[in-house]
Amino acid sequence: MTTLSARSRTALLVIDVQKGVVAEAHRRDEVVATIAALVERARAEEIPVVWVQHSDEDMPKGSEPWEYVEELPRHDSEPLVHKSYGDSFEGTDLEEVLAGAGVGRLVVAGAESDACIRSTIHGAFVRGYDVTLVADGHTTGDKSAWGAPSPDQVISHTNLYWQYQAAPGRTAGVSEAKAVTFEGPTAADGT
Repeated sequence: MTTLSARSRTALLVIDVQKGVVAEAHRRDEVVATIAALVERARAEEIPVVWVQHSDEDMPKGSEPWEYVEELPRHDSEPLVHKSYGDSFEGTDLEEVLAGAGVGRLVVAGAESDACIRSTIHGAFVRGYDVTLVADGHTTGDKSAWGAPSPDQVISHTNLYWQYQAAPGRTAGVSEAKAVTFEGPTAADGT
């Protein structure tokens, strides 16, 4: 269980599903549809949905590549965290948003598997959060020209190693979207 006292709630954290990030992403449409279904489930169960949106010199705020994909409309009542580093906690108000909602467990989906997803799940875990990665709810682009494995291998490896993370008082897990529970950690989470 989380090491964050009095924070028993779960939130769905949707990271960087922006036009410029996922335009060429592996299985883009399938992953976006999976995330959209999770968002609707979270809303129906009154689970906080927290959106993270990256900006940098190649994707400045307000530009078309910076915008979230049309398939994932955010409700005005749902927090939006702006970031400029891989880890969604660095230089942002994400911790304050989650603390204010009593969140100690995150269900994480989005992009990119080998960058902001990995940075954020590790960042959350070391900060005391329980973290479930949605196995079929994250994606990445092809960076094999720079020596990286193919996108499907990156995604598989991220899922593989995250299910074996361990630390005192915290749980890590991986779950297919259909098996995600917004309750505390369960066997379906891989823990």
